Amino acid sequence: MRQRLAIAALAVCSGLAGAAPVTVVDDAGRRVALAAPARRIVSMAPHVTELLFAAGGGARIVGAMSYSDYPPAAKTIPLVGDNSQIDIERVLALKPDLLVVWQSGNTARQLEQLRQLGIPMFYSEPARIGQVADSLLRFGQLLGTEREARAAAAAFRADIAALGARYGKRSPVKVFYQVWDKPLYTLNGQQVASDAIGLCGGENIFAALAVKAPSVGIEAVLQANPEAIVGSVPHDPSEAGLAMWAPYKTLLAVRNGNLFTLDGELLTRPGPRLAQGAAILCEKLELARQRRR
Repeated sequence: MRQRLAIAALAVCSGLAGAAPVTVVDDAGRRVALAAPARRIVSMAPHVTELLFAAGGGARIVGAMSYSDYPPAAKTIPLVGDNSQIDIERVLALKPDLLVVWQSGNTARQLEQLRQLGIPMFYSEPARIGQVADSLLRFGQLLGTEREARAAAAAFRADIAALGARYGKRSPVKVFYQVWDKPLYTLNGQQVASDAIGLCGGENIFAALAVKAPSVGIEAVLQANPEAIVGSVPHDPSEAGLAMWAPYKTLLAVRNGNLFTLDGELLTRPGPRLAQGAAILCEKLELARQRRR
């Protein structure tokens, strides 16, 4: 394995001779230095794949993690593993000059395996809406596609600013964001979906919890009595989804008919489509305001 890695590294360096070096700081505060803009990238998370495409580097992604399904072209990229297992041999065979990893989605064991390969690694962990645009710009630097990245970042920032100007100062709506119902999971204030709720004038009722994706009890939700409950469209007919709340007639969200479903990936993936998901969410919360009795 070491011999193959050395040969791959030599091939990459030879192919990029004469190109300008690149240095950026990733979301873990680490300096990532490349001898030249990346040409062969392995994306270790779906949101990373979306960001790389938007930054002008889709054609340079040679490997990706499972569920990297947007844009449609991403579905043709060879997979190197999932959250439970990474095929290190396959990663090496792809001869990448950059790995983009996700600390929350890749296990410590996986990250250590990748670190030992000696390939430059960039940690991507956007926790705030504004960091999505920042990520696009840094990927543009790493790829040498600054023009495309700047355009994508500017468009994203403009969309977010417009939503904030329209909805940010509306009367607050207490929101419970439901990730899963068996067991009942939500998100705290350190995830971009919670940031989107705030952008729309909402208040995440569990924003203060310490765990990013905590399990909560039904009683805790009933006690907080949210005005709106938001969750993903069920992928399986056996999933109860937001219908689980129908029996709780005294719950404000149920009483006012504010059980809202949407494509959860538009809100939970910290990528360019977050602006689209936030726009849908803002419309839902505005509807909740109109239904006040």
